[in-house]
Amino acid sequence: MRHAFYLLYLRLNWVHWQETLAENRSIIIMDLEYSKFSDASKKGSWKTALLFAYQSLGVVYGDLSTSPLYVYKSTFAEDIQHSESNEEIFGVLSFVFWTLTLVPLFKYVFVVLRADDNGEGGTFALYSLICRHANVSLLPNRQVADEAVSTYKLEHPPEKRSSSRVKVYLEKHKVLHTALLILVLLGTCMVIGDGVLTPAISVFSAVSGLELSMSKEHHQYAVIPITCFILVCLFALQHYGTHRVGFLFAPVVLTWLLCISALGLYNMIHWNPHVYKALSPYYMFKFLKKTKKGGWMSLGGILLCITGSEAMFADLGHFSYAAIQTAFTFLVYPALILAYMGQAAYLSQHHHTSYHISFYVSVPESARWPVLVIAILASVVGSQAIISGTFSIINQSQSLGCFPRVKVIHTSDKIHGQIYISEINWVLMILCITVTIGFRDTKHMGNASGLAVMTVMLVTTCLMSLVIILCWNKPPAVALSFLLFFGSIELLYFSASLTKFTEGAWLPILLALFLMTIMFVWHYATIKKYEFDLHNKVSLEWLLALGPSLGVARVPGIGLVFTDLTSGIPANFSRFVTNLPAYHRILVFVCVKSVPVPFVPPAERYLVGRVGPAAHRSYRCIVRYGYRDVHQDIDSFETELVARLADFIRYDWHRSQHTSPYAEDDASHSNESSSERRLAVIGTVTFSGTPGYGIEESVEPASVSIGFSTVESVTDVIEMQAVGAGAVERRVRFAIDDDDSESDGQTKMYVQLEEELRDLMTAQEAGTAFILGHTHVETKQGSSILKRLAINFGYNFLRRNCRGPDVALKVPPISLLEVGMVYVV
Repeated sequence: MRHAFYLLYLRLNWVHWQETLAENRSIIIMDLEYSKFSDASKKGSWKTALLFAYQSLGVVYGDLSTSPLYVYKSTFAEDIQHSESNEEIFGVLSFVFWTLTLVPLFKYVFVVLRADDNGEGGTFALYSLICRHANVSLLPNRQVADEAVSTYKLEHPPEKRSSSRVKVYLEKHKVLHTALLILVLLGTCMVIGDGVLTPAISVFSAVSGLELSMSKEHHQYAVIPITCFILVCLFALQHYGTHRVGFLFAPVVLTWLLCISALGLYNMIHWNPHVYKALSPYYMFKFLKKTKKGGWMSLGGILLCITGSEAMFADLGHFSYAAIQTAFTFLVYPALILAYMGQAAYLSQHHHTSYHISFYVSVPESARWPVLVIAILASVVGSQAIISGTFSIINQSQSLGCFPRVKVIHTSDKIHGQIYISEINWVLMILCITVTIGFRDTKHMGNASGLAVMTVMLVTTCLMSLVIILCWNKPPAVALSFLLFFGSIELLYFSASLTKFTEGAWLPILLALFLMTIMFVWHYATIKKYEFDLHNKVSLEWLLALGPSLGVARVPGIGLVFTDLTSGIPANFSRFVTNLPAYHRILVFVCVKSVPVPFVPPAERYLVGRVGPAAHRSYRCIVRYGYRDVHQDIDSFETELVARLADFIRYDWHRSQHTSPYAEDDASHSNESSSERRLAVIGTVTFSGTPGYGIEESVEPASVSIGFSTVESVTDVIEMQAVGAGAVERRVRFAIDDDDSESDGQTKMYVQLEEELRDLMTAQEAGTAFILGHTHVETKQGSSILKRLAINFGYNFLRRNCRGPDVALKVPPISLLEVGMVYVV
């Protein structure tokens, strides 16, 4: 009677667990679908695409749309002068038009946006695509099982008959792997540098409109304080998140775009209706012929017209390709062209203005105050977008082990991807204010911002060329044409920016060198620590030999041992047992790792297996996250981990009971003490009806589903193991009927299952301890001076002054056990 009651309890408990996990999974997936708009039917709807295009204005185009505030002013700051012949202003307009047409429109909208990584964009998306199509990744603890993640699938699988020579060459030379990572880190550092410069130049340019309404004496003492005040308010409000005021962003940018379009049309009609002739490329050659070196150097100001273009690709994950393409092609691009043409038309008739060339001189006096207010609001929106992008790219760098640990706070439970990093926020604010006070003019800020923007674009062009060959399987000639065409344009602007090194362009270079040093040292030390762990891991036999005979006791509770290893026993656990001869009744070796994909579906996140026989109650759990995934807080992580362990226990007992007659490689529980059991992906799916039992040949990883006829949800399990050449993989699906559960074998299995689940629940009630390594890294004797500086001083300084792993994992101090370890690398 007691046994029958407990069987009923197990079934009800299973139903509750499955319903809870299914609910949690549906919530997470709804958030992902909300943010990534992955619903294919919605993407195909014109109404939905237009709505998304409208929403993208406030997130994507804030920076790009405010560029008319400072492009002409930066261009005519020093190198060239506006003359009566209008050759300079028409030449600049022609350059602006063709630069906007070739780079944002042709390169990004029509080519780069198509290189998405499961809907995500940005530098890391391109790097992720390349790493999945060629073995060039430097990430540690990679597994064959990672390639079975649904978001890892290759959209354009390479032909097996022949591999690209470029791919073979890249994979063969390890130094190119490092060079590729350095290239990605360079682009990342320049994006962070842009996060410092864009808010400063945008807000300063908007506020500088006060010069037309104030005397020169009052103006020079008002613009800097007002700009700094706005920047302080902007950064001080970051921790509230953008979701509270995000609904205002799109209307502000839309109003601004309509405003500059109307001003452009007014100036063209009123001052020079024939300004459209300057769109001819002839005026570019005429401009360079007249201005010579000065014209070439002035390109450092012209390139500011495309600042913010990279945001179209970086923010692709928040919107659909069709939405971003529609918004830019039919609204942003025409509005910007009209704005620049309008300013050129005004300046072509005003050669001796009492003020320097700026955006506001072309605004009618009666409209200046409203335009000033809208411009400041638009600059704040544009600054907010780049600040959020900086938080996002630092979070991605941290996920891939390329940035010191920082505390990431998610400011919205409903909208995926909205994060806040307090340390980075205040550093950005201090740097922004320092740049504003230090430079005090648009010229120097523009020179610095231009170099940062163009470097990011050059990195994107180089990575995109590799994507064309490796991922799209196009001939190298196509990639070379793309590289030469767009690369030559960007190199022209880049060379012009470098000439302004002493006039502000030194700042992004200095920031990039500083950040790249930090990121590369951190990544290098992380790899060396992993290699040390790999070479010093303990055998499974050592763990199984521990017992009362050696004075080692098992204490109540769950012990979660965090490690970077995906197999074997970490050295920090052996050190822990050596100093404290006891460990928990339920022992779980947890590896939280990153996979080179933007996100891992929740149903495929947990890879679970046994360590030793079932009686030992030891498990391994590999938790996989993508570089844009939201890491769970420790309470939900602990709860879900225990639930997944319970699901795995049920699956493993049923598998051993039902598949052993059919699979020669399935050993009994008693014979598995010499090696680790296979790992299985534990997730939650739903299906209708009762599946039958069968084995089907499949080229996919073996997928096993177990269901009871009395419940609607099942546990979807994917077993992962190294697949040799010619190996046959099996998909097994079977059902357990009520009649089978009455058999003696089923009864015995339920007794064992009941005992293991009871141990798990009892251990959870007793409490969970988190065992982490507290590491100190030092170099071997005889190491080079550079290595000693990087590890002994650089890495250890960063480790002492950044967040510890317990803070990053949000482990409560009362449950934390730290094990001191010295790594000699």
